[in-house]
Amino acid sequence: MLVIPAIDLKDGACVRLLQGRMEDSTVFSDSPVETASRWVNDGCKRLHLVDLNGAFAGEPVNHGAIEAIAKAYPDLPLQVGGGVRDLATIERYLHAGVNYVILGTQAVKTPEIVAEACKEFEGHIIVGLDARDGFVATEGWAATSEVKATELAKRFRDDGVSSIVYTDIARDGMMQGVNLAQTVEMANIGIPVIASGGVSQLSDIEAILAEQHPGIIGAITGRAIYEGKLSLAEAQALCDRVARS
Repeated sequence: MLVIPAIDLKDGACVRLLQGRMEDSTVFSDSPVETASRWVNDGCKRLHLVDLNGAFAGEPVNHGAIEAIAKAYPDLPLQVGGGVRDLATIERYLHAGVNYVILGTQAVKTPEIVAEACKEFEGHIIVGLDARDGFVATEGWAATSEVKATELAKRFRDDGVSSIVYTDIARDGMMQGVNLAQTVEMANIGIPVIASGGVSQLSDIEAILAEQHPGIIGAITGRAIYEGKLSLAEAQALCDRVARS
């Protein structure tokens, strides 16, 4: 399993939000490339990059910072979301060196774009499903739909998505642990799942590993590693040991 550091970009800086509220942000660094370097030095095997401004604007805003990270670390797999609404944006990111592009809001509004993107960019598309009380949230979490996250995920089973990033908004940034039950439910659908929201300490990683669910391939962490409550190096080393055993 991968422990994936999150770099959330707002106005060119690295921040963390509480439950997705743009007005409730903490700035951790004004240098995205230096932040990426920190996690690379701690042994990360993939980075999760989110253009927060882009998620609200509906188009990339912090693409310059993302492209700078891709250029600085060409061998590090990157997954990028926020403001991805069309195939042209996907193509631009992939051309810049990004490995996976995340479709979130657009996957909810026009699900057919997922199949189209997977056909055009095979193996490079992730669907981001962010849920509030089990229902999908969109527009940078500013709106909640009437669609259940698990039901929408079933629609993508045959499209060829690389994985689903499943985020429980109520847990995001709150340091309360992942919503393991809903993550397992999502993984049971048959698409690889990356857990997101609430990873706050090593025991949260241990709890995911204890499920021994082959469908859970990673866990994203943000505030915990920035505040030193979780050691990225220790967490990834644990995952590697379990994988070898």
